[in-house]
Amino acid sequence: MATLRRLREVPRHLLVCEKSNFGHDKSRHRQLVEKHYHNYRVSFLIPECGVLSKELSNLAMETGPYYFVKNLPLYELISPEFINNFVKKGSCYALTYNTNIDEDNTVALLPNGKLILSLDKDTYEETGLQGHPSRYSGRKIMKFSAEGPTMMTHFASYGIQEHQPKVALSTVVELQCPVLWSEEPQGSPEVSCSGPELLEWLGAVYSGAELNNNPSDFISTYCCPQPSTVVARAYLCTITGFILPEKICLLLEQLRHYFDEPKLAPWVTLSVQGFADSPVSWRENEHGFRKGGEHLYNFVIFSNQDYWLQMAVGADDDCPP
Repeated sequence: MATLRRLREVPRHLLVCEKSNFGHDKSRHRQLVEKHYHNYRVSFLIPECGVLSKELSNLAMETGPYYFVKNLPLYELISPEFINNFVKKGSCYALTYNTNIDEDNTVALLPNGKLILSLDKDTYEETGLQGHPSRYSGRKIMKFSAEGPTMMTHFASYGIQEHQPKVALSTVVELQCPVLWSEEPQGSPEVSCSGPELLEWLGAVYSGAELNNNPSDFISTYCCPQPSTVVARAYLCTITGFILPEKICLLLEQLRHYFDEPKLAPWVTLSVQGFADSPVSWRENEHGFRKGGEHLYNFVIFSNQDYWLQMAVGADDDCPP
C-alpha cells in the first residue's frame, strides 16, 4: 500500500522565475544558457506569425551535428590525444546515452574539461577514486557535440555515427494564448496571467493537447488560463537532438531582435529541456531522475526587451542558479 501511495503522489518540482531586461548590465540570460550543458529539446513559439524569417529558419536548421560513439571505454576521454585535440580547444560536450541516472553508471564531459562520473557503489569502489555519496538511491553509448570534422576520425575505430538534430516546423491556427504583461510575472486577476500559468500552457501546446476543456475528451480537460486572446496563427519550431548552449545563445539573440521591426506578436517564447538522465543540471549541480528527471528553462521575450526567465528542476535537485 505504501508503494501504491507513493506512485499516486504528484511529482514535485522547483520553479524559479525572474524578470529582467536584455539591456541591463547585470542581466544573466547568457550565462544561464551557457551553463546548462546537456540540452535535448529546444522549442520556440511566435504568436501572430505564419512564415518564419530566413534568419530564424537557418539557425533552426543549423544546430548540428552531433555524434554517437558505441562502446567507448572511459580511458579514451582522459587520453592526452583527446584532451589536446578536443578538451583544450573548448566546447566539447559528452554524455552517456540510454542510461538511467538513478540506476546505471553515467558519465558527462563538461566544456570546462571536467569529467563527471555518477557511479553505482560497486563500480565506485573498484575505481579507487575519491568522491561523495549521491543524494539519489543508486545509479554505453556516448553522445558528443564538438566543433570540427576530426571527431569522426578520432573515434573511427568505435563505430562513430554523425547525426543531425530533428527539426519540426508547424503553424497552429486559432490558438488561444494567455494575456501577459511584462511588469507582472506573478499575474494580476482579470488583467494578465502568471509565469507558472504560461509554462503549464506551453507544455500543453508543445504536446499538441486540445485546449477547449471538452468534458468528453478523455485525454485532456485542460483549457487556456484567463484572461486570454485568440491569435489567427502561431509558428512553432521544435528541435530535438544534442544541442549546444552556443547554438541556443544564437537562437535567443535572434528572437530578442524579433521586435526590432513592429510585430503583431505581444511576446515570443524559447523553451529548453535538458536530458533527463544527465548527472548535472546547471553548472555542476547534481541532477537525478526520481519521478520526472526534469531540468528545463523558458524565456518569455517581450517587445520592450523585458524578459521572464523560468527555470525548473525536480524537488530533490539543487535550486536553479
